[in-house]
Amino acid sequence: MTRNESLPACFIPFDRPVSAEEIPQRLNNPFSYQPHPLCLRAVQELEYRMKELEKIHNFGFTNDQGSCGKMFGVLVVQSRNTGETGYLAAFSGKLAGVNHHEGFVPPVFDILEEEGFFRKGEAVLNSINLEAGQLENSAVFIALQQKLQDEISEADTRIEALKERHRAAKADRNTRRADAGEETREQLRNESARDHFEMKDLKRYWKTRIEEASSNLEQYNARLQALKEERKRGSAALQQQIFNHYSFLNVRGERKSLGEIFLHTGVQPPAGAGECAGPKLLQYAFAEQLRPVALAEFWWGASPAGEIRRHGHFYPACRGKCLPILSHMLDGTEVEQAESRTGPDHDLVILYEDEHIVVVEKPSGLLSVPGKEESDSVFTRIRAKYPSATGPLIVHRLDMSTSGLMLLALNTAAHKILQQQFLTRSVEKRYTALLDGIVMEREGTIDLPLRVDLDDRPRQMVCHEHGKAARTHWQVCGYEANRTRIHFYPVTGRTHQLRVHAAHPDGLNAPIAGDELYGTECTRLHLHADRLQFTHPAGGVQMKFEAKDAF
Repeated sequence: MTRNESLPACFIPFDRPVSAEEIPQRLNNPFSYQPHPLCLRAVQELEYRMKELEKIHNFGFTNDQGSCGKMFGVLVVQSRNTGETGYLAAFSGKLAGVNHHEGFVPPVFDILEEEGFFRKGEAVLNSINLEAGQLENSAVFIALQQKLQDEISEADTRIEALKERHRAAKADRNTRRADAGEETREQLRNESARDHFEMKDLKRYWKTRIEEASSNLEQYNARLQALKEERKRGSAALQQQIFNHYSFLNVRGERKSLGEIFLHTGVQPPAGAGECAGPKLLQYAFAEQLRPVALAEFWWGASPAGEIRRHGHFYPACRGKCLPILSHMLDGTEVEQAESRTGPDHDLVILYEDEHIVVVEKPSGLLSVPGKEESDSVFTRIRAKYPSATGPLIVHRLDMSTSGLMLLALNTAAHKILQQQFLTRSVEKRYTALLDGIVMEREGTIDLPLRVDLDDRPRQMVCHEHGKAARTHWQVCGYEANRTRIHFYPVTGRTHQLRVHAAHPDGLNAPIAGDELYGTECTRLHLHADRLQFTHPAGGVQMKFEAKDAF
């Protein structure tokens, strides 16, 4: 199509016209969506630009050390002035070390501007770091540190040697004192007093030497501490300036700074907040009088170490950085509600009950315990059904998206006994899952430690340094088209353990079908807790339950 020169510079017209029927009435929810056909079309048209970017940024395609992919986004927009439909493109953070690339929207605030406050503030901090580094590594400072350590060590050696000599002399005096007369006893008392004053003199001597060495070193330590305090204050002031300069628009033209947006969260804005593709795209659209139509973010390139990102796959906006920002930016814009992930059967099926326990089958999409924004859960339903039950009820949990067997205790004594069984791993659990992809091996064990992604809860990531141990046994039980049906036998019970172990390249490298966090979203997560075996808390009888196939 011929470009209308009155349109904003980053507005990219589609290769062929877009009909009115193709345009949705509401913007999709950035945190829960299937990419709109217009977004898929925009990404397809964008591929030639991506190939150009690969010439200056590796994206991890050639396994260069330290290189990996990046999150991109497209926003389908309509010009409020001309009514034309096109799209905008953006990348998260910097690309090849810079903020600006032709065809991609600019950052909300260009922190890398040469004459900007950040560069100047960064130069000051770098100067402080340089001086502190030179001081810490100076020959004089190192020599003074060594001098102090040598004096302390030498003092300890000399004092201990004198103590040993005095102990031997005291033992000798004790032997001589037994048969000594008064004159000899007086001589022994004088020897003891002489030893006492000799030790005092030696300690005083070394104390003076150590104080002198410490005083010489303290001059350098005081300067070093002052530099560190100056750096800390300067860094905090620079960070606050950054928070104030990142200013986000919404459709009403209302602006809020990063600091104002995160004020109600009770936490400081995380590093990189405002640099994700979604806020960049919306900021440009609102500033240029473009109506947002459909938004999608996708990963391009190799996955970062520990995380699960697949080349060309679409992902929801991150919550840690983007949820507070987009909540402001989309205020006043018609946005689709997040689709419910609950299956068609919302009922909580009770498979077994007695005076001590209840075994239920939870549907996909129902919480195990109440959440911040959703009270309906297994806990609330069981509490309502058994009002006389005591104790916490919940012995273990299933993810909201996971269906299957759950065990609950109706009294405190039963809860304590059952919880101990879970802690000692004497409870046998089995999950059935359908994986996107073919797993060639028939069985195995996955050991990948997990921790939460602090910037994108509740996502988990593999971390060998800070993660908690997580182990899963698995066994393939069949193949369906391009999918693998598999049994999981978790040894530990970490959050999203089976989902990460399935999707991660060092695990099975095949995400669970319908996993919106680590794979590709569809009607539901294909993970079902279908077997549970434990010892009854009252009778000591082994109990085993199996659920029917859920998919």
